[in-house]
Amino acid sequence: MLIGYWRFARDHPRFLGFGFALAFLSSPGQTYFIGVFGPEIQTLFDLDSGSWGRIYMMGTLLSAVVITWSGSLIDRMDLRLFTVLSLLGLICACLVIGSVASTAMLVLAIFMLRQFGQGLISHAGITSMARYHAEHRGKAIALAAIGFSLGEALLPLMAVYSIKIWGWRETYLGTAVFVSLAIPVVLWLLKGHATRHASLLENLNSPVSEARQSSSYTRRQMLSEPLFYLLLPAMIAPSMIMTAMFFFPAEIARAKGWSSIWVTGNYWTYSIATVMTIIYSGVLVDRFSARRVVPPFLLPLAAALASLTISDQQFLVWPFMLLMGISSGLYFTGLSALWAELYGVRHLGAIKSLTNAVMVFSSALGPALVGYLLVSGMAFEQICLLLAGGCVFATAMLYYALHIPRISRV
Repeated sequence: MLIGYWRFARDHPRFLGFGFALAFLSSPGQTYFIGVFGPEIQTLFDLDSGSWGRIYMMGTLLSAVVITWSGSLIDRMDLRLFTVLSLLGLICACLVIGSVASTAMLVLAIFMLRQFGQGLISHAGITSMARYHAEHRGKAIALAAIGFSLGEALLPLMAVYSIKIWGWRETYLGTAVFVSLAIPVVLWLLKGHATRHASLLENLNSPVSEARQSSSYTRRQMLSEPLFYLLLPAMIAPSMIMTAMFFFPAEIARAKGWSSIWVTGNYWTYSIATVMTIIYSGVLVDRFSARRVVPPFLLPLAAALASLTISDQQFLVWPFMLLMGISSGLYFTGLSALWAELYGVRHLGAIKSLTNAVMVFSSALGPALVGYLLVSGMAFEQICLLLAGGCVFATAMLYYALHIPRISRV
């Protein structure tokens, strides 16, 4: 298995490095990074968990609305220009949140972080892997997605200590400097992309190749099928639940009687589990297809949530992170490959921009919902069981969706 990855990475080092780099650079706009700043922001603006969750929801919902348009630009815009504009947007977002002075400005900052970080930068990295590596799509997505895991493992803990030493504003301003220094590296990794894109277009326009690949759906055609709507619960559940868990590390610690550093300091367990699952699932997707690999991906997440209800013992953070990481790894690799398998690659940017919008919307819903339930007095363990039940329901819908007959499109 590792030999196959090594050969593939050796043949495409720069472009795979590009996908990895963008996944890592999306971190400042990801919940696992933003959530670390939550206690300081709440103290500054005198926000309870519910109010902070609602602000996060508003900014993220705005991002979900915009990304259905902005994400589709990757189908028509040169990938190099799309990437640079997205990185510049993330730099501006880091500067805005680093100087935020009101709750209205905070909503704008969250919108920008989510639009450019979680949205467009990760969209560019994963969509390009799925689009340009048809025969090794699973491995390409897997290698790129390790960048997410590296960010999850390193950056939250680094941010915690940076906040203690320099302050939370200075930490985000320093992040802007780091992203700006990465732009020349990203452009170097894209060297030769014009030739790669020309080859893709030639392949797509070839009658022989078109006959071999999945029928290419437009976004409107995708929305005309029941399949998309049956997949919605499985699209919504991981983003909603994992975002909430990473958004409220202090609330998890408080509910279980742990320290916040104990929770964030064990993100490495989640990251290792995610990376191992990504690597293994990438091979499985290439061998068996995403349709066969994806269906059970939410069950480990359900088990992770249930594990937190067993007791308050500190060691439970490890199975919680481990199981959540398994679902995350299958989600990153399998679900990203599934869209290309189901709908083809010709309009993949437009299709993934819509699926990303759904996932961004659900990531907005998660903190707001959990924050509301916490403020309403629901016990954290009860919330976990409620969310675990949602995972089981979404899994049943996913199995059904992938077994209903479809009308083939040419």
